[in-house]
Amino acid sequence: MTEQTHAHTHTHQSAPGGRAAASMPAPDERDPRMPRLALSPGFNESMRSGWGTPIRTPVIPSGAALAAHHHRARLAEALPGRTIAVSAGRAPVRANDTSFEFRADSDFLWLLGCGIEDAVLVIEAVPGGHDATLYLPAPFRPGDDGFHADPLRGELWVGPMPGLAEYAEALDVRTRRIEELALGDDALVAGAPTPAGPAAAALAAVPHSAELRRVLAELRMIKDEWELAELSAAVASTEHGFAAMARELSSAIEWGGERWLQGTFDRYARTVGNGPGYASIVGSGAHAPILHWVRADGGISPDELLLLDVGVERRSGFTADVTRTIPAGGTFTSAQRAVHDLVEASHRAGLAAVAPGRPWSDFHTASMEVIARGLHDWGLLPVSVDEALAPDGQQHRRYLVCGVGHHLGLDVHDCAGSSYAAYQGAVMQPGMALTVEPGLYFHAFDETVPPELRGLGVRIEDDLVVTATGHEVLSSGLPIDAAGLEAWLAAVRSERPAPTAAEAAPAR
Repeated sequence: MTEQTHAHTHTHQSAPGGRAAASMPAPDERDPRMPRLALSPGFNESMRSGWGTPIRTPVIPSGAALAAHHHRARLAEALPGRTIAVSAGRAPVRANDTSFEFRADSDFLWLLGCGIEDAVLVIEAVPGGHDATLYLPAPFRPGDDGFHADPLRGELWVGPMPGLAEYAEALDVRTRRIEELALGDDALVAGAPTPAGPAAAALAAVPHSAELRRVLAELRMIKDEWELAELSAAVASTEHGFAAMARELSSAIEWGGERWLQGTFDRYARTVGNGPGYASIVGSGAHAPILHWVRADGGISPDELLLLDVGVERRSGFTADVTRTIPAGGTFTSAQRAVHDLVEASHRAGLAAVAPGRPWSDFHTASMEVIARGLHDWGLLPVSVDEALAPDGQQHRRYLVCGVGHHLGLDVHDCAGSSYAAYQGAVMQPGMALTVEPGLYFHAFDETVPPELRGLGVRIEDDLVVTATGHEVLSSGLPIDAAGLEAWLAAVRSERPAPTAAEAAPAR
């Protein structure tokens, strides 16, 4: 069956369940993730009728479709006269015939407003604007053999799925079956790769465009009001997620460890949004200095620091990225507080350097200068502060090897495809969203630091928006000073007792 639908113009065809029956793909056309199912003719026939019509309205975040329309217009204006194709991608295989949960390519999300696996959005310039066509796989519904035989797109397996007509109406774009996708040699292609399926051949015939990737990244640097509202909401949810972890701290110390807190935040993030915007980092003690400690398989001791780097991703795809380092037992030791105080001073210097018209590197430079001076005062630098801060020095970076901030948006490290001139070499502008995140990381096996500092890791990370007059800290609901964190932790933990292991264990 060929199904073709224009926005607000629905073509109805006579067939059981409201659509013409579609045959299953030939064996060599099947998705490799789909197991082979042997079904009898009688069973197939019995499954084709007797079904009602479920609700198939797509869930689109409020305002997303209109925002995406404006994003497409900006892209078409930036690349006049070009045909642009951006693919959503597909979920990677986890093992055998099971896959990870699908999350669409960020550029696709920015241009459409929602994610659809294996879909491709094509934008063409037309006089006075642009024309968009969404190519997507049609689901298998009652009357199609795939309804009960295809575990990937059969509604009996995965539930009611929006199709071409529903997406056309919800998104106000023209829709076509993915099998109809054809691209000319001059098309600009970007997005996540599609290794198999109907669109694979058409996309593979045209190389991905570095120019398109760069233009999209640079357009996404300046957020509009809708995007900033989504980011703000993501941060607010993330602050609540921190409180959820704090309330579970006693259970984590007693028996659950780092993974209990990681699971607590991830469960909360999945409840209020898509889930965590990146692998949640929960590092206690010697794990806190490990920059990307996502294993979270250690215990938590009450006399250790606990580094929490997490972010809720909204259903729109926009994510927060916030870090706080707290004393697991409720109170900083003198050594822990000294490290935290130095990082706090560096953090405040970085925040003060965020303003429109200032070089992007200013907040990085300001934060690093405070770190270098503090380390020198502690006798941990083998050279002077000036020598350390010189481009050919950087000895202080032994304890802070990463950067001090990045753009934030649909990706936790947003706009990564930008040119150097537009990113590190640019000035800050109103509408930019970014993080400031200095830290100090003294590894447990680092013999250049005194024993009392080994195994201490501290990071403070806030999410900011550059405004016309300075900046706004979106994550200001969480304290950044040691005394404030101790008070916040005590207040949150007093709200309700944490469950015991027996109470939290699933019923058998």
